[in-house]
Amino acid sequence: MNASHIVLYRYAIPFTEPIFVKGQRIVQREGIVLALKSRGEGHIAYGEIAPLPGLHRETLQLAEAQLVEVLAKHDFAAPGILPERLYPSVRTGLEMAMINLDATIAGSLPAFAGTGPAASQVPLNALLFGDTTLVMQRAEEYFKLGYRTFKLKVTASATEGAIKSINALHRTFGGRIELRLDANQSLSLDEALDFAQHLPQGSIAYIEEPLQEAELIGEFWAKTTIPSALDETLWQNPELLYKIPEASLAALILKPNRLGGISAALRFARYAREHNLLAVFSSAFESGISLSFYAWLAASTASKPAACGLDTYRYLKHDLIETAFGAKNALLDSHKIYREGMKVNQRSLKRTSLWTL
Repeated sequence: MNASHIVLYRYAIPFTEPIFVKGQRIVQREGIVLALKSRGEGHIAYGEIAPLPGLHRETLQLAEAQLVEVLAKHDFAAPGILPERLYPSVRTGLEMAMINLDATIAGSLPAFAGTGPAASQVPLNALLFGDTTLVMQRAEEYFKLGYRTFKLKVTASATEGAIKSINALHRTFGGRIELRLDANQSLSLDEALDFAQHLPQGSIAYIEEPLQEAELIGEFWAKTTIPSALDETLWQNPELLYKIPEASLAALILKPNRLGGISAALRFARYAREHNLLAVFSSAFESGISLSFYAWLAASTASKPAACGLDTYRYLKHDLIETAFGAKNALLDSHKIYREGMKVNQRSLKRTSLWTL
């Protein structure tokens, strides 16, 4: 690796409103920023390590302890040569920083094996939640901003409200939008089948993780013709990807910092491309450092990227990069947004340690 120094920082960004992950109420986003400084030329590149409570098994404290152990041993040389059994968030941050540093030194944008020219634009999907009045208010606002893909959260305890919202969205927008659902593995097969019976014909593109038992997705599809997308299953039981009937799937939802790193996300994106599935890159409420990198991954791995779940920046009160991450007409300029993601505002960070390699 070409780095001579590594600086670690901590950050805390308040959310614009509390978010809930697996029942946990979270009011601010905390994480670690890893800065690599090159030998000689003084190049600098960043990576982000940000486990999310309720989503990751590792806490931020555990991730930091493991990172310090790796740095103390100098036990890394390249993104593909990292210690085994790293926490997913730690591997993601290290790989991101290394890839960014190599690109910065080369004076180019990152290129990945087996990919063609990067797409110039990446569309976003907008996240909808709350009661029907709030869902419709947000949908109309987002539609005016140029969004044409929406994702609505569904829970077993609130399927009636979700059905009401889906019907309202269908009446208002019809085929002018693509609506995705996300059940977060909350429904039994019987509950999912009952829920599907109440949906307007052709109103949704797919439903992420509809079932508590993902191995039954094929049966759900056979009885409803509604395709599914895999998210949690990809890290909980990745072998199921090869056992679930391919026709029952529409997309893979790729959260690099939960899947196990950039390399893992690229492998799944390659699988999606080879099997005619959408590769939907998604975030875990990370800062613009990660979001800009994920946007570049999406642009690099598909000639026409799927609308990605990177709109979570709206829920952070401020960003860590000088030009806050954002979209124009619900589209990201992939080249511009990547370069902006490399310009970190260090006033938003608190330095914790400096390492000489």
